[in-house]
Amino acid sequence: MYSPENVGARFLADWIAGQKPREPKTGDASTFDRNLEKALDAKRESKSLVTRIKAIWKMGDGIDFSSNDMLSLGSSGKIRAAFLNELARNPDFLLYAGGSRLMDGNYDYVEDTEQMIADFHKAETGLIMNSGYNANLAIYSSLPLADDVIVYDELVHMSTFDGMDLSAAKAKVAFRHNDIESLRQTLRSILDTYPRIRDASNSVLISVESVYSVDGDVCPLQELVAVAREVCVKGNFAFIVDEAHATGVIGPKGSGLVNSLGMEEDVAIRLHTCGKALASSGAIILGNSTVRAALLNYAHPITYTTAPPFYSVAGMRAGYGLLSSGATQDSQNRVQHLVKHFFQAITANPIWTKASGMGILFIPVMGEAWENKKMYTHIVPAWTRQEYTWWLLFHLLLARISAQPVEYPSAPKGKSRIRIIFHAANEEKQVEHLAGTLCDFAKEMIEIEESGEIGRVPRAAQQVYALMQGTA
Repeated sequence: MYSPENVGARFLADWIAGQKPREPKTGDASTFDRNLEKALDAKRESKSLVTRIKAIWKMGDGIDFSSNDMLSLGSSGKIRAAFLNELARNPDFLLYAGGSRLMDGNYDYVEDTEQMIADFHKAETGLIMNSGYNANLAIYSSLPLADDVIVYDELVHMSTFDGMDLSAAKAKVAFRHNDIESLRQTLRSILDTYPRIRDASNSVLISVESVYSVDGDVCPLQELVAVAREVCVKGNFAFIVDEAHATGVIGPKGSGLVNSLGMEEDVAIRLHTCGKALASSGAIILGNSTVRAALLNYAHPITYTTAPPFYSVAGMRAGYGLLSSGATQDSQNRVQHLVKHFFQAITANPIWTKASGMGILFIPVMGEAWENKKMYTHIVPAWTRQEYTWWLLFHLLLARISAQPVEYPSAPKGKSRIRIIFHAANEEKQVEHLAGTLCDFAKEMIEIEESGEIGRVPRAAQQVYALMQGTA
C-alpha cells in the first residue's frame, strides 16, 4: 500500500472528500442553494464533481504529464523572462484597456501585436481575444449567416459547439471524425437539401481542428480541402481551423499545421491560442480584413466586453517573440523525441503485445507504423477497457504521474480514456517510468482476468476504495 505522504494518495484523499453528498445536510439553506447542492450531488454520486484541488505535479514530487505547458516555457521561466523584458520595453503601460475595442479599448500596442502575429502566420490580419473559448464564441455566433450551413468534425472542441448554439446558420451538420468520405457524403447531402448552397448564394463553413485535444490526432486538412473543392464546385465553402493544440508544437517555429502545409490561402479563418504551449493567455483569430470587420461589428464577445489589457497582450507578444526568434525550436524537437521515446519504451515492454492484443492497454494514436512517422503530437491517449479507466487513473496517480481522464461530454459516451501530455522538460527516465507504470497496470489486469476471481480489483483501486470508506 502507498503511504499517506504519497502525493497521489494525498490528491485522491482530497478528491474523495469532495465527492461526499451535501444536500441532505443543507436543511437551513435557501431553496436556491439547496437545489444547486442537489444538482451537484448528482455529480458527486458519479464521482465526477470538479473540485479545487491542485494537480499532483503542483503538490510535491508529482510528474507532469497533464498540463498544457508543452514547450515548458512556463516551468522553465522563459516566458516570464520574455514577459518582463516586454514590460521593460514599455514602462509607461496601463493596466486597463479603457473599454471595448469599438469604444475606448483600442490602442496602438494591441494593433501592432495583432499584425506581428498575423505576419508570423502569413495571414492578412488578426484580432486578439481574451481566450480561445471566447474566440470560438465570436467566430460561430457572428460569421455564419442565416442561410449558411456549418459542417463540423464530430470531435471539435466544446467551445465550438457552444458557439454554434449561438449561430444563425440554417443548419449544423457533423461528419465522422477525420473521415474524408464522410465529409464528401455530408457535403453532397447539403447540396441536395439546401438550394441556396447549391446555387452558391450562401456558403458552407467547415469546422475542424489541426490537432484534436482529446486524442492528439492530426486533421487530414489537404484531403478535406480537396473533397470540398470536388463537391462544392462553385467554391462556396470556407474552412475554419482551430490551431489551439498545434500552436508552438507543430510546423516551422511552431506556426501550426496550416503553415506547415503551406495552406494559408485555403483556410478562411484560423484560431491560435496562447494559454497552452505559449504558457500565457489570450488568443488570436486570423483572417482577412472582411472577417476582422465582421467580427468587430457583429461578435458580442468582442463588442460587449473590455478589450484585452496591455499585460495580457504583452504576454502573447512575449510568447510569439520566442517562437519567431527560433528560441523554442529545441523544445519543439524535444517533445517529438520524448513521444517517440515513449512509444519505443512501451512497445519494448514484454507485456505490451499481449496487453494491446487483449484490449487491456492500447494507444490508437500510435498506429502500426509509428517508427516511420514524420511528426508526433504531444497528446497521447491511453485506452483500457471502459470499466478499467478509473482503475488505470488511480494506478498512475499513486505512481506520482499526473494525468487526466477524458469522459463524456469531452469524449463520446462509452469512450473514456486517459490523456497524457508530453512536455519539453520531461526527462527520459520519467517517460520510461510512465511506460513501465502503464504496463505494470496491464500486467496486473491480465493476471486478474486470467485468475477468474470475480470481484477482484487491482491494488491501487483497493487503496482508493479504502480511502473512500475512511471518508464516508
